[in-house]
Amino acid sequence: MEPPYAPLSESCAKALGDKVYEKRKLASQEIEKMVTEFNNKNNSAQIRKLIEVLATDYATSRDANRRKGALIGLAATGLGLGKDSDKYVNGLVTPILTCLSDPEKGVRYFACESLYNVVKVARSAIIPFFPELFAAISRLVTDSDQLVKDGSELLDRLLKDIVTESSQTFNLEAFIPLLREHIYVKDAFARQYVISWISILNAVPDINMVNYLTEILDGLFVMLEDNTLEIQRMCETTISQFLKSIRNDSSSVRMEDTINTLITHAQSPNELIKSIAITWIREFVQIFGTNVLPYASGIFTAILPCLEYNVESKRSIKECAVSVNNSMMLLVSTKELKTQTVAKIDLRSIMDVLSQYLTHNSMHTKIAVLKWIHHLFTNFPNEMSVHATNLNNNLMSTLADNSDEVVLQSLSVLAEIVNSQDTRELNDFKKTHYRKFLLSLLNLFSEEKLILENRASLIIRKLCVLLNAEYIYRTFAEIIAEEVPNLKFASTVVRLLNIILLTSTELFELRTSLRNISNEKSADLFKCLYQSWAHCPVSTLSLCLLAQSYQHVSHLVTLFADVEITMELLTELDKLVQLIESPIFAPLRLTLVSKANNCADAQYLAHALFGILMLLPQTEAFDTLRNRLQCVPNYWGHEPIDERNSLEYKSGIDFDALEQHFIKLQKAHREQRIVHRKRSVITPESN
Repeated sequence: MEPPYAPLSESCAKALGDKVYEKRKLASQEIEKMVTEFNNKNNSAQIRKLIEVLATDYATSRDANRRKGALIGLAATGLGLGKDSDKYVNGLVTPILTCLSDPEKGVRYFACESLYNVVKVARSAIIPFFPELFAAISRLVTDSDQLVKDGSELLDRLLKDIVTESSQTFNLEAFIPLLREHIYVKDAFARQYVISWISILNAVPDINMVNYLTEILDGLFVMLEDNTLEIQRMCETTISQFLKSIRNDSSSVRMEDTINTLITHAQSPNELIKSIAITWIREFVQIFGTNVLPYASGIFTAILPCLEYNVESKRSIKECAVSVNNSMMLLVSTKELKTQTVAKIDLRSIMDVLSQYLTHNSMHTKIAVLKWIHHLFTNFPNEMSVHATNLNNNLMSTLADNSDEVVLQSLSVLAEIVNSQDTRELNDFKKTHYRKFLLSLLNLFSEEKLILENRASLIIRKLCVLLNAEYIYRTFAEIIAEEVPNLKFASTVVRLLNIILLTSTELFELRTSLRNISNEKSADLFKCLYQSWAHCPVSTLSLCLLAQSYQHVSHLVTLFADVEITMELLTELDKLVQLIESPIFAPLRLTLVSKANNCADAQYLAHALFGILMLLPQTEAFDTLRNRLQCVPNYWGHEPIDERNSLEYKSGIDFDALEQHFIKLQKAHREQRIVHRKRSVITPESN
């Protein structure tokens, strides 16, 4: 009768399940010898029967010692078969894989050892079992028992050698889903295991891991957050290897999917992740050029907040973000690709992102956003026109920014928007776009007192450079005259516009034009400004002095008898005297000694200045003007003045009508002040 564990002898079968390792060892040696003999005689039936006994009667036994016996017996079988083990690899490996998950740590250790011996002789024949082996080892590297861990590491190194040498038969496509499943593990040892496999496979020349980069890149970035420096280093090195491969050959990478992953991680609070992701984005922009433009809104979302970084630890991130920003701007403005570029850009999503970052805390971010908006309007005026209306409110709010640079850049954008509107008919352009824009600006000044006080002068001067200064002043004057019911506010704005007109270098050409009112265009401009300048008596005087309407000034001064002389008015007169002494009014002072026009202008001017002198209290300004007038020669006044010789007369302007307008407006101001005083008495303002 055949023994119950045939082809094992009774003694061998008993020793194989003994609790003493040495006895199991002796039994395994007998099995190895037996298998070698069976194999030499091509007795595969006995070999399979032996493997079946070990797998069924021992490997699944409740007795841990018998399971250990099965493992050492299977290893001995593999060693006995040698290179022929590939014919029996399924029977050998399957029961060992089961024991790798054994609750007994000793069994798990012997399973590692047994599998190592089988894999060592089976070599490439083990490849079909790679997914199961990979999953099993990924558990063992996190085992609580150090011996099991050590055994799994030995097995892992052997498996890597075999996969590397069998790369042509290795089914990478089947392995990737398994790798993707394990890449999000939390355990440090498991992460190290996964990264090591990615790195090994990426280093094999016959394996192109870049093809599958989108499957694993997100997981690699996630693992960069690990607290273990070794894992961070390994992960960073692996990611760098991938980037190097892409630089050498970008044809394999799926740019569309990869860049979305990069954009996501570029927004990570983790500085290492952010830095690497933005570095990749910079490389992608350089490698793929205009092909990245469809993802511009995401790239902006990633890089714009980084422009605010000032601390040394984030310096490299900021520099990289600046580089990306500059490269993107060059891509957009590539002239030879203009048609192709606009087709690739999703302006709506880009403008959504840029509008969002207009309210960012960082000055550098806001400036970059404003430069982008300006850049887009410059390059794609027609396509950007639909965004102009929505932008105006956001841009107006930036005029209250603490940074002058932000304000100036915002004005550049606003000016570009106005200029990008339909300019085919200049008159319509002047009446609609300029007016609408400047009206909203005046409304902002009216609502935001701090902007009016601190920024209005800067804003107006910048606009006069960016746009047409004459149109700016004409339109402001028209709006004030027609659409500003608040007389006090109108007077304040006129005072501001007047001081800019008289002192700003940006308004030199406009001042020059107003000095020649004998020119029809200049006369028309003067009349337009006068309609609103009449809100402020001293501003009206200075405008007329600038325009050399000296006869009218002499008439206006006499009207000051009916104007309420307030401290505000006296202060303005004081400033006017200072302006008369400034280089801007050098032509006026020279008129006092000029014999041109039969001295008509000189005499009218002298009369006007004496009138101003009489309005002033005896202050420093009084002394200054009196000293100036004492220098005036007295070679006129002996004969009547012929007004037809004056520049004012030659202009053809109806100054009588202007004078009546001045009287009417000043009366309205006086009445409004009376009403306001009555209200303040009835309802005193709270302190």
